[in-house]
Amino acid sequence: MKYKIVVDSSSDLKNDYIKDSNIGFEVVPLTIFAGGQDFVDDKNINVDEMLTAMHNSKTKSTTACPSSEYFKSTYEEAENIICITISSKISGTYNSAYLGSTDCNKKVHVVDSKATSGVMQLLVDKTYELMKQDLSFEEITTKIEEYKENLNLFFVLNTFENLVKNGRMSKLVAFVATALYIKPLCIAKDGTIEIYEKPRTIKNALNRLVDSISKKCTNFENRKCIISHCKNEESALFLKEEIQKKYPFKEIVINEMRGLCSFYALEKGVIVSF
Repeated sequence: MKYKIVVDSSSDLKNDYIKDSNIGFEVVPLTIFAGGQDFVDDKNINVDEMLTAMHNSKTKSTTACPSSEYFKSTYEEAENIICITISSKISGTYNSAYLGSTDCNKKVHVVDSKATSGVMQLLVDKTYELMKQDLSFEEITTKIEEYKENLNLFFVLNTFENLVKNGRMSKLVAFVATALYIKPLCIAKDGTIEIYEKPRTIKNALNRLVDSISKKCTNFENRKCIISHCKNEESALFLKEEIQKKYPFKEIVINEMRGLCSFYALEKGVIVSF
C-alpha cells in the first residue's frame, strides 16, 4: 500500500470512515479511566456507560494517550503515512505518534491539528483528497500543513468540569469559565483553549458562535462545516439551521462525539469546526 492516513480517536471517526483499497485508514484509540473501568475509545465503546461511570465515580476520571509502539504498528503496512493528532498542547498523543515514527523505516509525517474533533476530520478529508492526486509525499505534507492554518474551531460547553480537573485549560481561563455567571464561547487558538466571548446563557453563546463564524472565514463555498455534540442533538440541529441561513458552506454535517471528546465536552457540549 502506497498511502495510509492514521488519526487518533479524538477525531470522532471510526475505521470505516475511508474505504479505499489504495489508501489505508486507521483510528488509534485513546483510553478513558472512569469509575474503576477502562473505556477504550474504539468502535465498541459505550459512551453512555462511560459517562455514567464517570459521574458515579468518587475519584477523578482520567484519560491516557496511545503508546508510541501502538502508533508504530499502524505505520507498518504503507510506504507513506500521514498521522493526524489532537493538539500537542492538551495531550501527549502527538508526542507518542512522533516517537513511533522515529523508529520506523517508512515515510511518516505527523500533523499536530492544534485542535480536535471536526478539525481533525477536515484534515483527514483534505489529506485523502491530496493523496488521490499525482503529488509527491513532500508536496502533500506541505499542502496539509498550509491547509491546517486556515481551520477554525469554536465550542460551547455546559460545564468545564473535566477540562479543569485534568489541567487542559490555563488556570486563568478555567477560573473565568467556571467562577463567573457566564456560558463562554471558546475557541481553539494555536493549540490551546481561549475564551472568545462571555455570553451569560447557552442560547446566547450558540447565537454568538454563529455570528462569529464570519469573523474567521469568508470563503464558504469550498468549505465543510462540522458540528459535533455530546448528547445534544437539539443544539446541533439549531446550529445547523442558523449556519445554513447565514453562510453558503459546501456542506454542513452533524456528528455525535465519541469517547474522548464526550469525556471532556460532557453532556450538552457542542463543537463547530470549519
